[in-house]
Amino acid sequence: MDVKHGNNKFYVEKDSEEMASLAYAPDGDVLTVTHTEVSPELSGQGVGKQLVSEVVQYARNEGKTIDAQCSFARGVIEKTPEFQDVLKN
Repeated sequence: MDVKHGNNKFYVEKDSEEMASLAYAPDGDVLTVTHTEVSPELSGQGVGKQLVSEVVQYARNEGKTIDAQCSFARGVIEKTPEFQDVLKN
């Protein structure tokens, strides 16, 4: 699945239609993840976790931490030990 990045979000498109997205708000050294949404068509395929993985990698590359206000993103990060290094305390 090809994840794209733009306008403070990571997203997946199919036929130019956004099928999944993870939105964040940058504030200094913190990326606040506000919302994750996956279309029913892609549900259960790990797309949401892939979006969270992308924002985690982006935070690492930019030297930022993540404040996961989105309950889905917080759950994925908390259940994935290798993602927790970027989680804001």
